[in-house]
Amino acid sequence: MGLLIEGRWADQWYDTKSTGGRFVRQESHFRDHVTADGSSGFKAEPGRYHLYVCYACPWAHRTLIVRALKGLEDVISVDAVDPFMGDQGWTFADIRTGVRSPGATGDRVNGRAALHEVYTLAKPDYTGRVTVPVLWDKKTGTIVNNESAEIIRMLNSAFDEWGDRSVDLSPAALLPEIDAINAEVYDRVNNGVYKAGFATEQAAYEEAVTRLFEMLDRLEAHLSAHRWLVGDRLTEADIRLFTTLLRFDPVYHGHFKCNLRPLHEYPALWGFTREIAQRPHVAATIEMTHIKRHYYESHRTINPTGIVPKGPLLDLSAPHGRERLAEAG
Repeated sequence: MGLLIEGRWADQWYDTKSTGGRFVRQESHFRDHVTADGSSGFKAEPGRYHLYVCYACPWAHRTLIVRALKGLEDVISVDAVDPFMGDQGWTFADIRTGVRSPGATGDRVNGRAALHEVYTLAKPDYTGRVTVPVLWDKKTGTIVNNESAEIIRMLNSAFDEWGDRSVDLSPAALLPEIDAINAEVYDRVNNGVYKAGFATEQAAYEEAVTRLFEMLDRLEAHLSAHRWLVGDRLTEADIRLFTTLLRFDPVYHGHFKCNLRPLHEYPALWGFTREIAQRPHVAATIEMTHIKRHYYESHRTINPTGIVPKGPLLDLSAPHGRERLAEAG
């Protein structure tokens, strides 16, 4: 994981010395918005916008799920980077071999070899981390946004002229509750696993992993009585939690030392994860091989050998039984 400094690539890991061993995630830099009427400067149009993603990344996975649930596959195109992240950051083929892994697409819009080259197309003197997802505007040749939370809101509403209007993952009446739970889940769970996994001091790790499992316990209690996090329907809050839970036992439990308890020992959380994973539109976005390969092969500071474990053996297709909570709200 490197970064660009005034448009020049530097292979630098996160600096945790200055933060007492704590991992601190940088803010996203590109924060423009696509709107239905174009008042933002970026008008929603079919075929104009393109997503750069990695199937391994939980943040990028959110955008793929919302794109699929909204029926926007023919409206917004997608390219996927290779799951292995080497000294050039995200690349469109395995940099060790020059060969694209199954599922990686290459850059079919800009023809670049590495994602950092897409960033410098948009801003030649860019300084910052090079992350996925990226929402690219083919018309103006620039990055619109690289903040997943904002991209999924755009996908949910800006493209309704061509997408499925019956699907609303961010209903206005529920937004205060959605925003509140999103903030806690982001801090303690979505980013919490990274705070534990990338910590370089024992105290920082223990602080992060304790807060993570306190939140998982709270979520387990809520989802034992409620089918969804907010209201009586699937919302973006559920999707944002789901992409972390999906990766928990295969990656975060072992690789990031989030091992107080595996997720499959939480009946409600594991059932919730299986229910969402079994939705046809969601199932098609899950690439478990990419998920495991990315983390175990790429993070050599954590897993120096790059060996990818065979397990755990988990059945996402097993009955979840959460229909009984349909009327619980």
